[in-house]
Amino acid sequence: MKRLISGLCVITDTAVQQRFSHVQLAELSMQGGADIVQLRGKALSTKDLFASAVGIRALSLAYGTVFIVNDRADIALASNADGVHLGQTDLPIAAARKILGNDKLIGATASTIDDALKAEQDGADYIGFGHIFSTTSKEKLTPPTGVAMLRDVLQAVKIPVMAIGGINQKNIESVWQTGVQSVAVISAVASAETPKAATAQLKKILTPL
Repeated sequence: MKRLISGLCVITDTAVQQRFSHVQLAELSMQGGADIVQLRGKALSTKDLFASAVGIRALSLAYGTVFIVNDRADIALASNADGVHLGQTDLPIAAARKILGNDKLIGATASTIDDALKAEQDGADYIGFGHIFSTTSKEKLTPPTGVAMLRDVLQAVKIPVMAIGGINQKNIESVWQTGVQSVAVISAVASAETPKAATAQLKKILTPL
């Protein structure tokens, strides 16, 4: 059964930090209450990426966390992840759907309203929209979209939207107040002194008493 995209997504990263492996960072995030964990291991060999995916999948089942693999539909299928997130230079959505079938999530990156509408038309289950703010986690060729364009995208598409890019404790509330279904962070957790506590603090902002 296809899972829903909502809440806090933590994307694993070993480029902005080298203290924790992808699996360790995923577990700390889950302990902190992450709703979604995305494995992004661009520098890993296919063998190591698969091993990390299998490890994170086992954890996600134990914690009830949605598990998404970045870029690689084959690794998502082989590890029985909940889905894949596709960048704009990755497999077309239709091709990934042939690999994963209809029970797995397929997310698609968008940086404009037109990108988002095309991804929805092509069959994406959710949009990863950004970068909302300036970010050092990934080189960007376009300026930040800001929350105003995020609001426009939310009005334009019917599928869930995950905001990403430069989101941290100082600005996550302004993103969440747009009504976006999910918010993704990288450095805000990966580079934190204690990733588990950082995740918990971010999650608390999204779920106030």
